[in-house]
Parts: sequence; C-alpha cells; structure tokens
Amino acid sequence: MSEEFIFGWHAVEAVLKREPERLQQVWIQTGREDRRVKTVTDALNELGVRWQVVHRKELDQRVSGVHQGVVAAVSESREWSEDDLLAMLAGSDKPPFLLILDGVTDPHNLGACLRTADAVGIQAVVVPKDKSASLSPTVRKVACGAAETVPLVRVTNLARFMRAIQDNGVWLIGTAGEAESTVYQADFTGPVALVMGAEGKGMRRLTREHCDLLINIPMLGHVGSLNVSVATGVCLYEALRQRLA
Repeated sequence: MSEEFIFGWHAVEAVLKREPERLQQVWIQTGREDRRVKTVTDALNELGVRWQVVHRKELDQRVSGVHQGVVAAVSESREWSEDDLLAMLAGSDKPPFLLILDGVTDPHNLGACLRTADAVGIQAVVVPKDKSASLSPTVRKVACGAAETVPLVRVTNLARFMRAIQDNGVWLIGTAGEAESTVYQADFTGPVALVMGAEGKGMRRLTREHCDLLINIPMLGHVGSLNVSVATGVCLYEALRQRLA
C-alpha cells in the first residue's frame, strides 16, 4: 500500500478522528509532554498504531515545512472523481454549495481556501487536474484538518464540469476585477458555485465565459487586488451570511 506523509497537529488529529484506519506510524518530537500529546498517543495506543519519540532532526528529514513536532505516515486518501461529486449532490437534501478554483498553484493558498471552505459549509472544492496545486502535505498542514473534511475534486475538463452542474441547476458566480456587480449584490441563497481565478491572472477565458454572473470585491484603497485565499474568504462569508439569513 502506498503511503504519504502529513504533518502538523491539526492535520494529524483530523485523520485520527475521521480516518484512523489510514494511520500507519507517527513520530513525535522529543520534549513534548503536554495534554495534547497524551490525548493523541492514548488514541494511537488504543488503535494499535505505532508511534515513536524522535529528535527534531529526524522530523526535519521526513518533511519540508513547519511540522510542529509531529509527522505521520498515512495510506493515500481516496481521490474524489467528478462522478462521485455529482452523485453526492444528487443524493443530498441541501442545495449545492461549491467552490471552484481555476488554477490556484500555491499550496498555501489552496490550503487556506480549503480551511475557509470547511468553515462555511462548502460541500466540495473543485480544481482542474492541470495547473493546480495538489493535495500535498503542505496543503494539509495549512488547511488545519479541512483537507480531511472537504472533498477536493480534480476534474480533467473544468469547462465541461461547469456545464454539467449548470445543467443540474447550479448558478455559477465568478470573480473579476472589471465586473459591474459587487459580491454584496449577488444572490448566493440557492444552488451555487463560487468560481475563483488563479493568483495574478484570474480566471481563464473559457472559465469566465461559463459563469452566469461576474462579481467584484470593492477595493477602496491603493491596492488593486487581494490574495486569492483572502478574496475567497470574503466571498464565501458573504455567501454564508445570505444562506443563514
């Protein structure tokens, strides 16, 4: 069975809580003897998962990133397909609420978007298979456990996927600086997918053409745009505000 490494306490605890069968081995940095460590090691003992206290140098050799003193070897997670997502939406009694990221390549931005998506109740995050960050250990670390709760669906043809959910009644709202409507004028209350573009370049032409509505985020200062993960947070929380009203 192939394996991958995850690191950071939130990421490890999320797998421990939701998919404990994936855990193969855990390494914890020497010197940690707090309640959090005891809770995790007690759970690992109960599951029969091997864990070991090691020096920081060994953790540094296993992963690149701020591991916070914990690294875990896990079996690869199941990858969601487009068909899986469409079946999930068809069987849900809730109106679809999706996030589409068109070409977000920075793993820190993808992780931050997943974290916000989990917070507002997004059912899935959709990305193209090409020119997009993958579900790496860094993404999982930044997502603080959200990578284990929000499906990340990688589709071969993003435009075709957008047409498919449009045919099922999902309204596609994309962001563009030149749009005439603002995020506060859009209606997010029904079946909707928010479409965000790549860092710097924004949405590709074909992605933009498949949106039902384009909106902008008002910018009153001297800065011309927001980081994509920040912009995603602004839009998703306006959508949540409307959906809770």
